[in-house]
Amino acid sequence: MNKEGICLKEPWPVIDTKASVTGIILAGGKNSRMGTNKAFLEIDGTRLIDNTINIYREIFSEIIIVTNDPLSYLEFTCATVVTDIYKGKGALGGIYTGLFYSRNPYAFVSACDMPYLNKDFIEYLAGQCGKHDVIVPALAEGYQPLHAVYSRNCLPSIKRLLMLDKLKVTGFYRDMRVLEISEEQILPFNKDSRLFQNLNTPQDVERAQNTT
Repeated sequence: MNKEGICLKEPWPVIDTKASVTGIILAGGKNSRMGTNKAFLEIDGTRLIDNTINIYREIFSEIIIVTNDPLSYLEFTCATVVTDIYKGKGALGGIYTGLFYSRNPYAFVSACDMPYLNKDFIEYLAGQCGKHDVIVPALAEGYQPLHAVYSRNCLPSIKRLLMLDKLKVTGFYRDMRVLEISEEQILPFNKDSRLFQNLNTPQDVERAQNTT
């Protein structure tokens, strides 16, 4: 158990990712700071959503896009496009919706605005499922809950928080069996320290375009 009172478990043997894990993309919609849908921003000539889908297709047999703008994603016939079950509940509501519709017992969840997703690291996370409900990277600055694996066992705890309008993404962790992935474990996949970066402002996009 860590200092926050969250139960921690040791890694479990690797599982069959394609048979057991769904890939979920939290795609939201038009972003106020960007003035556009972040999923369709281009970095080095490739849209963020295309990059994510391409990586997911190599790993997962089921892909789910959670969005409040489903018509924008009709071209992605390889994915199931769904809208939030509980509207206006932010990322936590998106995680709930993706897990609810998942046919598999586990799901890897990422935001749509992460240009540096690493296939090998996603497979590493997914391979730790076993007896854990949450497999989450843990950095010095905190958890990375929008780059993590969740079990469908999380659904009741997440729903309870949604009903209380308590929307902190990690708020339900205390109820679950959590496996923290340490910085030491992450380092081989994150040599350039960009793995978890996302794009929130036009300045973030400009920096990403200048470093590709």
